[in-house]
Amino acid sequence: MSDVAETPAPDDQIRGIARGDAEVPLSILDLATVSAGHTPSDALRTSTELARRAEEWGYHRLWVAEHHGMPSVASSSPAVLIAHLAANTSTIRLGSGGVMLPNHAPLVIAEQFGTLHALHPGRIDLGLGRAPGTDQATANALRRGDAERFPQEVADLTSFLDGSFPAGHPYARIKAVPADPSLGRPPIWLLGSSGFSAQLAGLLGLPFAFAHHFSAANTGPALDLYRSSFQPSAVLDRPYALIGVSAVAADTAEQARRLARTGGLSMLRLRRGQPAPIPTPEEAESYPYSEVEEDFLEAWLSNVVIGDAQEVRTGLSALRERFGVDELMITTTVYGGENRLRSYELIARAYKMIDDM
Repeated sequence: MSDVAETPAPDDQIRGIARGDAEVPLSILDLATVSAGHTPSDALRTSTELARRAEEWGYHRLWVAEHHGMPSVASSSPAVLIAHLAANTSTIRLGSGGVMLPNHAPLVIAEQFGTLHALHPGRIDLGLGRAPGTDQATANALRRGDAERFPQEVADLTSFLDGSFPAGHPYARIKAVPADPSLGRPPIWLLGSSGFSAQLAGLLGLPFAFAHHFSAANTGPALDLYRSSFQPSAVLDRPYALIGVSAVAADTAEQARRLARTGGLSMLRLRRGQPAPIPTPEEAESYPYSEVEEDFLEAWLSNVVIGDAQEVRTGLSALRERFGVDELMITTTVYGGENRLRSYELIARAYKMIDDM
């Protein structure tokens, strides 16, 4: 895009427009998952294809995650991956879901996302989290900072992007090049799985993204806290919340459940401290689950929306109504890139964002 392209107003960039007959905008969280027998390069190629197709299918935005030291996730450097995806698309919003800010100096993130925003104005989101996105040893290797400083780091990052440190501040003379106040800053989102970031997002008047896909029990309380603490700001005059939802759609409900168990076994291994690429459906079926492991798997899958396209649409719509959210962000963790692409396509067709087959 040209550096003179018009940048939408902040509120417009955040809220977007629902496509087709979707009740709310639908978006995608992509972890660039690595399947057994495949390489991280394969996963990143699938992510590139997903971004292209998601744009064609009418999804509002696509975010990429930051995880480290996980054999099943190739997304460790959001800014690098976003730059690649932006160069291979033209209209879909792209962002981080999210940058784990205590892993980084705020100035570095301001420079990275200032660059992305200058190259692709009006298309970049900056989602921020405070978890490590990895195990403790890897967090130490990242020289991770103190998560308790997260509110101050958010403030510093915002000031670097805006060029708004007050006179006399130690950073007042520092310029986060190429952050350009004339373009405005990319929308900042806070991400969370508990009440901490929910309340902070509300107090700062920022949009909030809640990780329902792995913290379902906390969804309602966190959203209530966000809305009750919300203070209007220069970017939002009322709360705006999305939830991340695990969903698996396939041509039949039986096939969808079979695929969903591959992601479930991957999560089980992660929780046991034995991360591995996403297993095949055959491996997930033949795995010798203990009673405790089977209970974990079923509990995990109970928070995944699984079925054929219409069943998944019904489940997603029920979640949207239950929590009153403004946007749904779908993540699909299953074996095989083509299975992931097919799931997102079926959901788009069910919501009439693209024509029926």
